[in-house]
Amino acid sequence: MGQTIAFIGGTGPQGRGLATRFTLAGHHVVIGSRQAERGVAAAATVAAAVPQHREALVGMTNEDAAATAELVVVTVPYAGHRPTLEALAPALAGKIVVDVVVPVRFDTGPHLIDVEAGSATEEAAAALPHSRVVGAFHSLPASVLLDPAAAVDADVLVTGTDKEAKQTVCALAEQIEGVRAVDAGPLHFSRFVKGLTVLLIGINGRYEAQTAPRISGLPQTNA
Repeated sequence: MGQTIAFIGGTGPQGRGLATRFTLAGHHVVIGSRQAERGVAAAATVAAAVPQHREALVGMTNEDAAATAELVVVTVPYAGHRPTLEALAPALAGKIVVDVVVPVRFDTGPHLIDVEAGSATEEAAAALPHSRVVGAFHSLPASVLLDPAAAVDADVLVTGTDKEAKQTVCALAEQIEGVRAVDAGPLHFSRFVKGLTVLLIGINGRYEAQTAPRISGLPQTNA
C-alpha cells in the first residue's frame, strides 16, 4: 500500500522527476509550490507522462502539501531553502523530511555554494528541529527520472542521524527500479554527497552525458 509523498517546491525537473518515479512505484504524490496553480500544472505534466496513474497525482500549495503528506521531499531552489522550511516547520514536525537540495551556482561551470551549516541537509535539520531529516536523491539525473521509459542505473547515497528514518528512505529509494540505496553515514556527511553531485554535474556537462554514482564492492545487503 502506497503512502502520500509531498514535494515541496516540486515544480522543477528534479521534483517532477522523482514524483514520476514514486507515482510509478504506487504512491500518492502531491506536488507543492508557492502558488497552488503551479503545483496543479506540474502535477498535470507528470500525469501526462504516466496517465495510468493520473488519479494518484495532485498539486497544491507547499503549505497544504506539507500538512497532507506522510513523508516530505524538499526540492526547492537553494535561494528559498531555509525560509521555506522555517515557514513550514510546524506542519513538518514529527515527519520524515528528505532534503534533495544541492546549493550550486553556475559560473564557467558548476560551483558548490558555501553553506554555514555545512550542507543544505544540515541546514534543513537546523531549521526543522522537530522533524526527522534525511539526505538523499541528490545525484539522480532529472532528465532520466522524467522519462518513464528510461532505465535508472544508480546508487542513492542516504545520510542521516535517525536510523529508522534513514532505513525508511533507503527502502523508498529502492522502489525506483534500477536504484540501490547506500547508507552514506551520518547527517554531516551530506556535505560530501553535495560535493560529489556538483562534480557529476561538471562531468555530465563535459561529456554531454547523464551519469550517476555506483559504489562497487559492497555486500548485497548494505543499506
